Amino acid sequence: MFWLKKIVSQFFMPVPLLLLLIALAYLVIRNRQSSRAILAIAAALLITLSSSWGSNWLLAPLEEQYSVNNQPIANSCLVMVLGSGHDENANFTAVQQLSNTALARLTEGVRQLSLGQNCKLVVSGWSGGLSTRSHADVMFDAAVELGVSPKAIIKLPLAQDTIEEAQFMKWEVEDAPFRLVTSASHMPRAMAIFTNAKLNVVAAPTDFAQRASYWWRFDAQSLLSSQRAIHEYLGLLWFKLKYEKEGARSSEGSRT
Repeated sequence: MFWLKKIVSQFFMPVPLLLLLIALAYLVIRNRQSSRAILAIAAALLITLSSSWGSNWLLAPLEEQYSVNNQPIANSCLVMVLGSGHDENANFTAVQQLSNTALARLTEGVRQLSLGQNCKLVVSGWSGGLSTRSHADVMFDAAVELGVSPKAIIKLPLAQDTIEEAQFMKWEVEDAPFRLVTSASHMPRAMAIFTNAKLNVVAAPTDFAQRASYWWRFDAQSLLSSQRAIHEYLGLLWFKLKYEKEGARSSEGSRT
């Protein structure tokens, strides 16, 4: 199910979707009206998704749900940073191996630690099948490079996605309160998942992708931001359908 979800979602990402539309236009090229209509749709999507106004329009409903968290952490001080990939390279430091998203999340996690006392940092993520080390291990090393004490770091190296991260965190902390650090666009889905797991979680978003730019500028960064937003909308839809279905099964089981 994990890999099926990943593969199916790729067909809705901007580049694969545009390539499919172009291929479809080629297949129906003898029908000029249909071919032109498909190419027009592809061009409109490319213009919209590769523009700052298009990507910002998609990101705004996601990123504006939670604000930057600058509140001091009282009592139990626990900060969880969700993983987001790395490139394993022995010539690089751990910080340099992190993806831009992972580095943005980790640096915010370290900042959140400074808002409390005797804080602990939780890092997560598996190897992704492309690395000999788990993402949690690389995040652990990177956090140490950024000044966090190794004794203050908890690793969850087996979690493959956000749902599993919530499950592992539930086993680790039960109902203890903690700050959750992830990208602003991912935060609505992450909060829904962690809240559904009945975890005592507070949002601390980072890695905001909305950017001001000229309306006539089209670039790969905006296309990437649009892809990030589309990925989150698909994830939210899948999560809603999955747990509505499980809720219906639970209701039927309780009646029988």
